[in-house]
Amino acid sequence: MNRRTLLKLAATSSLLATGMPPTRSSADPASALTGTTRRRVRPSDPSWPSLAEWERLNQAVGGRLVKVESPLAACADKPDTPACQELLRNLRNPFFIGEQPWATQISGWADAWMSAPSVFAVAAKTAADVAATVNFAREHNLRLVIKGGGHSLLGTSNAADTLLIWTRAMDDITLHEAFVPQGCNTPPQPGVSVGAGAIWLHVYDVVTTKAGRFVQGGGCTTVGVAGLLQSGGFGSFSKRYGTAAASLLEAEVVTADGAVRIANACTNADLFWALKGGGGGSFGVVTRLTLKTHGLAERAGAAILNIKAMSGPAFRELIRKFVGFYGERLFNPHWGGRVFLQRNDALAIEMVSCGLDKPAAEAVWQPFLNWIAASPQDYRLTGKPVIADMPARKWWDAAFRKEYAPASMIGDPRPGAPSGDFSWAGDHDMIGSFWRAFETLWLPAALLEAAQQQRLADGLFAATRHWSFEIQFDKGLAGAPDDAIAASRDTATNPAVLTAFGLALVGSLGPPAYPGIPGYAPDLVDTHAEAAMVGNAISELRQVVPVAASYVSESNFFEKDWQHSYWGTNYPRLLAIKRQYDPDGLFFVHHGVGSEGWSEDGFEWHGEN
Repeated sequence: MNRRTLLKLAATSSLLATGMPPTRSSADPASALTGTTRRRVRPSDPSWPSLAEWERLNQAVGGRLVKVESPLAACADKPDTPACQELLRNLRNPFFIGEQPWATQISGWADAWMSAPSVFAVAAKTAADVAATVNFAREHNLRLVIKGGGHSLLGTSNAADTLLIWTRAMDDITLHEAFVPQGCNTPPQPGVSVGAGAIWLHVYDVVTTKAGRFVQGGGCTTVGVAGLLQSGGFGSFSKRYGTAAASLLEAEVVTADGAVRIANACTNADLFWALKGGGGGSFGVVTRLTLKTHGLAERAGAAILNIKAMSGPAFRELIRKFVGFYGERLFNPHWGGRVFLQRNDALAIEMVSCGLDKPAAEAVWQPFLNWIAASPQDYRLTGKPVIADMPARKWWDAAFRKEYAPASMIGDPRPGAPSGDFSWAGDHDMIGSFWRAFETLWLPAALLEAAQQQRLADGLFAATRHWSFEIQFDKGLAGAPDDAIAASRDTATNPAVLTAFGLALVGSLGPPAYPGIPGYAPDLVDTHAEAAMVGNAISELRQVVPVAASYVSESNFFEKDWQHSYWGTNYPRLLAIKRQYDPDGLFFVHHGVGSEGWSEDGFEWHGEN
């Protein structure tokens, strides 16, 4: 992270002229018990820690306690000032957002949550910092929030009236030629140890661009390492390498008792399994991860096509043809990426290849292109198809992309920003966005069988009559190599992932929403109308999927049967591990393991349902 930013933040934590009223302390959690309800302490409560106690925490974490205040509050009355306009521009820059303890990559979700700063944050540098903070929160009955990248769609990395463990400064990256997990006698293997707050772009730079190997991580460049892995973790080449969770060799994690533990297949093996896909923020605070690195393919590439159908029936047939083509030619470890199925009878294809050069990729796509060309009365290619390849080692190389594929990326525009920092151009509509509705659904590979393809195509077409959506093929491991599937089977992710060929995503997002700032209020009338159409579209897809299951990182905030939707048959085991390592529920996230008995905001315990 930007060290000047961290120093500036730390300087503001001379806290103790915060304007907060003098308070007495109570380290006894029972003081917050009323009847059968346990309440976490808020700043307005008499038992909120005193300023002297906050200062003791500040000393314990080396002066890294920060009083969190959002500068957006100053824009409510004067949004047109140069400072506010610059701030609002910066809130569309993922690198700026990541450097702020008060900011999140998503500004909120209608009727669900809004981005809200914590009261205090510890800008942790070490596991000892995290342990001190966990102990302080437990002793004072505070609501904790954990944030690394801040990309949580469900709002789990922010909440008002809380103490934030901010891991962004824990960004060390170390390569290993021969790593053996502590306490194990397994053969040494190449790996990389990564601090919890590192972002995947920087990990790829070290592992792939500089060292010529591959580590399975996220697709979005600014996603935090720890949060993505704990949810399973998919990226551009996961059809070849499996999930990020499946590559985990060892984790350092601070549990609710303040202990710094090592978790691997030989030590705390149950906790290790839970961290591999059991959801971030539920079992402890991960401070360091060591992942297996893989041999890297020589070439990687893309196939980009945009096809407009001239009628509804023609579009239905186009979908059917693509389903068959995918099952025959693309359903293998070489192809990931996504397709967009649009309400205007258009199919946008953005596939990613791994291990194929351009001639080989062109040979794969030629039959499909021939079929399109044979029916000019029904189909029109919008723009020239692009089938290209590049050295796989250069996939995250900013200098290479600036020269050969500048339209694919957007660099950090701030003066003095590192030249290697970039985000994907296709991700920018999501940065700072306000979500109106979102649904996901794993699509089982059985639907690709010849007898089921028409049924799948009909369901996809029916969904487009309500709303546009996409299918991401690199999320879903059916078609991956046997070793990748076997490794992912030994994780906590929903077993439905193993037999899914892709993930359908149906959603609606709007521009950033900041309550109180003129021009930035969400349009809730349009929001609710669009949410209804999203719901209708996913209902059509559920007609063809026998068992509904969703991806925990990308799902409906209002998911009803979330325990089974996110984790399937793994949930009982996850809940037992949660009760073992966090019996009092110190770690709470929305729809996280063990959250059933808590209020929606995580401040009141009402008992298990």
